[in-house]
Amino acid sequence: MGNDPGELSEFLRTRRARLQPGDLGLPSYGRRRRVPGLRREELAQVAGVSVAYYTRLEQGNARNVSVEVLDAISNALRLTEAEHSHLLHLAQPRRQRPTAPRRQRVRPELQLMLDAIDGTPAYVWGRRTDVLAWNRTASALFGDWAARAPRDRNWARIVFLDPAARDLFADWPRKAADVVGQLRLDAGRHPGDPLLDELVGELSIRSEPFRELWAAHDVKRKTHDRMRISHPLVGELWVGYETFTLPDDQDQALSVYHAEPASKSAEALRILASWGEDAAEARSTT
Repeated sequence: MGNDPGELSEFLRTRRARLQPGDLGLPSYGRRRRVPGLRREELAQVAGVSVAYYTRLEQGNARNVSVEVLDAISNALRLTEAEHSHLLHLAQPRRQRPTAPRRQRVRPELQLMLDAIDGTPAYVWGRRTDVLAWNRTASALFGDWAARAPRDRNWARIVFLDPAARDLFADWPRKAADVVGQLRLDAGRHPGDPLLDELVGELSIRSEPFRELWAAHDVKRKTHDRMRISHPLVGELWVGYETFTLPDDQDQALSVYHAEPASKSAEALRILASWGEDAAEARSTT
């Protein structure tokens, strides 16, 4: 995997296929199209590059391509910020030797902060969607991470390999797509990561939904949103979340969840916070 020509080719092809001429203000003339989406010549026209140049790029030949050209193609393809970043990483990979993956560690002060805001679900996650640190309420909301083996504290493995995840996330397909989109972003930023290759290989073998989503080449960065949780203890609740990338480590992010004040969801979080505290005390006395 990593930044090989095929990755760039498939990403551009799938982005082009999702657009129609009308999306870019081009006439379609009502002609029957042999392939879905824009033709290469239509995209090249909007981006202001030659058809031959764009064709070489979509075939994976990004030699000497400029940022300005990539920006123009990105605008023509209507890429999101995360997709644009992914395109830059694929077309202009960092020239560095692959290094052995290091275990990501969370600063002790971050764990203290998570504990200090217990009652508000929060956790730190890193590359490959690994969950690195959390507070008790987050564990009560999403599952007992402490009871999982370290390699299984990973959102991709949880969402695609743990049957309970399909019940927990009311909109499981959306959650699954978000997780795969984040993995795609990691693949572009860290080409040749053997642990990511291993994770993608495992999920591709064990999960058909993962295979289908991975083949779509969609990219998404976790930022902020709302989700509906169907919790076995407190029932249905809505939570919003905000995600903050750590300034001193761009491979780690803090996600904090919240509910509307005085709502049933807020009361459900309060119950989960109390339950998480009781469960932690029970473990400490056994």
